[in-house]
Parts: sequence; structure tokens; C-alpha cells
Amino acid sequence: MSAHNSRILVTGANGQLGRLVIQTLLKTVAPARLVASARRADSLSELSALGVEVRVADYARPDTLATALAGIDRVLLISSSELGQRAVQHRNVIDAARQAGVSLLAYTSVLHADVSPLGLAEEHRQTEAALAASGLPHVLLRNGWYTENYTAALASDLEHGAHFGSAGNGRIASASRLDYAEAAAAVLASDDVQSGRVYELAGDHSYTLADFAAEAAKQSGRPVVYQDMPQAAYQAALIAAGLPAPIAGLLADSDAGAARDALFDAGHQLSTLIGRPTTPLAATIAEALAG
Repeated sequence: MSAHNSRILVTGANGQLGRLVIQTLLKTVAPARLVASARRADSLSELSALGVEVRVADYARPDTLATALAGIDRVLLISSSELGQRAVQHRNVIDAARQAGVSLLAYTSVLHADVSPLGLAEEHRQTEAALAASGLPHVLLRNGWYTENYTAALASDLEHGAHFGSAGNGRIASASRLDYAEAAAAVLASDDVQSGRVYELAGDHSYTLADFAAEAAKQSGRPVVYQDMPQAAYQAALIAAGLPAPIAGLLADSDAGAARDALFDAGHQLSTLIGRPTTPLAATIAEALAG
């Protein structure tokens, strides 16, 4: 079916990425062709008001998925946020999509998932394997790091005069969440054959966390330095700051992976896909400081 007639479902559409994907699609796709899903329909009321159909889809409840996928041609499966349960939940969606006769499923994986040393990559590898085994036409959107993962802590960085981490001098080719959303929307709305493609998506430019701290200091006019720590010490500091242990472990592990360039890619596939340069680090920091 042509992209001009297909019905597109964005799962997890109440999340930050999902909302941006829908908003981007609405610029070129008629609302009647879009379906947004989440665990609770009431979390999508603002999208419903724009003419987007809203359906309930809970990755952990297969009984909700057949109804959610009925009549759908293309699906964006945004990875679950439930660490340790993602692979099973994603398989539920894959099975339902295959049974529904979906013509293309796009999955938000992680940068270089097949070889990534990041702990969070394992469930993405399992999902990619499940997609390959399913026979379902699919495309892999291997997303790199969101710059917002770092700017979310900017207020704390300014308060303490330091950005803490364990990434050493590793280079990070991050991009804004909107950049990745636009890439997903471009694939979903494309008339080009997407099945079988693997996109390694990352920012055009890379930086170290010392560079990040320097830019934060420059724009804020306040002292911010990068304080590198051993992975275990950084994880303990995150827990002490109030983060749940699994999240603290994930962040510390990701920083340690970044030290080995796990968050770096120089292929420029993201900017090629969205047709513009990716959002610079300085712009995302400026937005965070303004907000």
C-alpha cells in the first residue's frame, strides 16, 4: 500500500518521543490516517482533539494489541521503558503485528545495537532477533543518545558547579529528541522501500562531557566543570541523589560505554534522513536554560 493511503500507528504516543513523532507526521499526513496508542486513552486526549484516532495498547497485555493494530499498515514500535521486561513486551507487539498483517514495523533500537557494549543494548538485540525471526517487514531505527539526557540535569549541574559522570574522554554524537522523532516520521511516511533497512542515527557533531560542561558554563555565565568518576562511584552518587537503583545503574553503565565511544557515530544518517543538520549541542543547552 502506498504511503499516501496507509494508516500509521505510533505506540507509546503519550511519551515524549511519541508525541513529537505524531506532531511531525501531522505536518504532512492527514489526521484521519494516524492512530496514537498508549496504555490509557485519556493520556492522549490532546491528540484526539487534533483528529488523531486514539486506541489502547499495553505491551504487557496482548489482548489489547489485536484491537489496537486492526486495519493498521505501518507501526512505530517505540521501545518500552520497563527495563528487564522490554524483550517480552516487544515480542507481544511483533506477534500481534504479524497476525494483523502489518506491512511495515519500525522499531526504535539503540545505536550499533548488534555490537554495543551498553547494558541496555541486550534487550534491543533480543527484539531485533525477534523481528528477524518473525518474517515481519521491518526497519530498525537505531537511535543514539538524546542530548536531553544530559540537559535534564542542567539545573543540578549549575547548583553544584559540576556535571558528574563516568564517560572519561569518550565522544558522544547525540542529537535532540525532535531530530529522532523527525527521522521516525520520515520513515513512516516514506514511499521508498524501508523494509530491511538499518539506520544508525546520531548527531552530526560529537563532544565530550568536558565539552558539555564548558558549553553550559559559557551560556549560563556560571562555573560548571566536568567531574569524572569511576562507574561504581557515579552509580552510588546517582542513588544517593534519589534515582532508583536500576535507573542509576543504567545511566552509569551508559556513561562507561560512552567512554568506549558506544555513543559515537560519524555516518550522518540522521541528518540525511531528516534533510537538515542535526540540532547542535549549544542549541539544546540554550533551550534547557531558557525553559
